[in-house]
Amino acid sequence: MSFARRLMSLLVLTALLSVPAAAESDRLQLVATTGMIADALRQVGGEQVEVQGLMGEGVDPHLYRQTRRDVTAMTRADAVFWNGLYLEAQLEEFLDRLGLRKPVFAVGEAVPAEKRRADEEYPDQSDPHVWMDPGRWRYAVLAIRDALSELAPEHAKAFARQADAYLEELEAQDTYAREVLASVPEEARVLVTAHDAFGYFGEAYGFEVLGIQGFSTESEAGLARIESMVNVLVEREIGAIFIESSVSDRNIRALIEGAAAKGHEVRIGGELFSDAMGARGTYEGTWLGMIDHNVTLIAQALGGEVPEGGRVSRLAWTGETP
Repeated sequence: MSFARRLMSLLVLTALLSVPAAAESDRLQLVATTGMIADALRQVGGEQVEVQGLMGEGVDPHLYRQTRRDVTAMTRADAVFWNGLYLEAQLEEFLDRLGLRKPVFAVGEAVPAEKRRADEEYPDQSDPHVWMDPGRWRYAVLAIRDALSELAPEHAKAFARQADAYLEELEAQDTYAREVLASVPEEARVLVTAHDAFGYFGEAYGFEVLGIQGFSTESEAGLARIESMVNVLVEREIGAIFIESSVSDRNIRALIEGAAAKGHEVRIGGELFSDAMGARGTYEGTWLGMIDHNVTLIAQALGGEVPEGGRVSRLAWTGETP
């Protein structure tokens, strides 16, 4: 173990031993790593929980490191919820140690192993982006319901009722996605993004997904990968590619420039939410709004037909692709 890791471990142990317990409250005090998990906790937990999300708008969970404030929040919470599957790679050591002291739930790992995508480069690792498919995200929601019922069994009926209502919304979003994405011409159902975050989306809705980087943004896209992707854009006459709100657009711009150098014009189809949602307090700052935005934008940019404002007419943009 390096000196830096030993120092971090010492700081973590010191924090675990020294942070006072949270003040008593009738509500469960919960911390979630990502916005998607925080939103699900609020939907399922209702008035029985108070949730603090660590990662906000535009934050990349693959690269995120805990701050001193995060350490305090997690050590004082009644429980901590994270995705797992190596999404929060920099937090794993801390969360493993914290799990020896209090409940820590990796809700992404509730998705059955046979329903996960394997990493071609690292076969023992799975694609962590399970929230991109409502059918898989359902398992995480059920895991949250069960965890909350374990933490506060006196509210188990409320958690079950609230989870059922939320799952109905997931199904409605899935139905909408299938309808509008089916309007995209078959030859145009190719989704090119900054990193491989949309694989489950592609499997669910019949799209070929090409990410410049792998499952994690820690991986670097070399010149050979960029050149290969440029050739794909040119040969298959792909006209639109997408940036992501939590990932640099540097590689996407390189693809556009490379294709232009070969006489093929590629435009940006819009900005998708991949590893982070929109701003807190907005429709896009919820899981439902995040997915509605992605589905509607992708369908419209690739030649499909979509209703103005998305599934429930609440999207911040309407009309022309932003």
